[in-house]
Formats: sequence, C-alpha cells, structure tokens
Amino acid sequence: MTAHNQKHTEIDEKTLEKIKNNLIERRSQILKELEEITDGSKVKFPEFGDKSDENAQEIDEYTVNLATDKVLESTLKDIESTLKRIEDGTYGICKYCHNPIPLKRLEARPVASACVECKTKLQNQ
Repeated sequence: MTAHNQKHTEIDEKTLEKIKNNLIERRSQILKELEEITDGSKVKFPEFGDKSDENAQEIDEYTVNLATDKVLESTLKDIESTLKRIEDGTYGICKYCHNPIPLKRLEARPVASACVECKTKLQNQ
C-alpha cells in the first residue's frame, strides 16, 4: 500500500488552530512588507538622487522590489486561499484526488492544497 492510499487521521483542532494562527501572522507580516515597497497599488520607484550611480541604484532596488512584490502577492494569495479552506472545512484535503494530505506535508507547507503524489504528477506533465 502506498502512502497516498493510507488512511490518515483528521487534523486535530489544536494543530489546525496553530496552523491558522501562523498563517494569520504571516499574512500580517506580508502586508507590512508590501506597505514598505508599494504605495498601495504599485511598487514605489526609489529616489536616491540624479547621479548616474544613484540612478543605477534606483533601478536595481526597483527591480528587486518588483520581484519581491510578485512573490509576496503570490504568497498572500496562497494564504488567503488556505484560510478560506480552513473556514470551509476543506483544509487538508487534496484538491485533485480528494484524499487527506499527510500532516507532515501540511506542517512543512501549510498552504499545500495537493498531496505530494498529485503535485508530482502535475509537475511532471
């Protein structure tokens, strides 16, 4: 019998509450980080001065902030989706095969919405 087909117990309330609180805390951190690099809707362009080395530094920081913004927005989306699944009672169930996701995977990646087997299949396609 593969690990994918083994019967898993449901996540206990204490563990689920811990995961939820960690996600809420991480969401708060991300929102603060986004606030630092955006003006609410787009990434701020830094102003260091008019010298060419300052202009290059501005472009470098802006480029890094754009990439950071993309990662933070994606992570925030994952967290929001996960918190919705917790509220819906569907957290910990693979969205593809509908089997329980092992607790070890959820502890390692709380925003996981697929079991390792299904995720591996999708990545290998």
